[in-house]
Amino acid sequence: MMGAVADTVRSKLTEAFSPSRLELVDDSDRHHGHAGHSGSGESHFNLRIEAEAFAGKARVMRQRMVMKVLADELAGPVHALSIIATAPGET
Repeated sequence: MMGAVADTVRSKLTEAFSPSRLELVDDSDRHHGHAGHSGSGESHFNLRIEAEAFAGKARVMRQRMVMKVLADELAGPVHALSIIATAPGET
């Protein structure tokens, strides 16, 4: 079960990109003892998102688009976010 941070991330990404696929995995437990790990979870995430908004954009631009939407979370509770952003039909 995801918590409040994950719910906010999902909501913001859904509103911004209307993704056809959105997978968000809380990977915080694997980072116990690492920088940015508070012990409360929801600090490290893996994201896979597919949306038409990414069509024709370079990988770095796609990541920047996601990071802009999640700027508040990345400045606060989210220490690390792994992003795989694709357009429909891409692998």
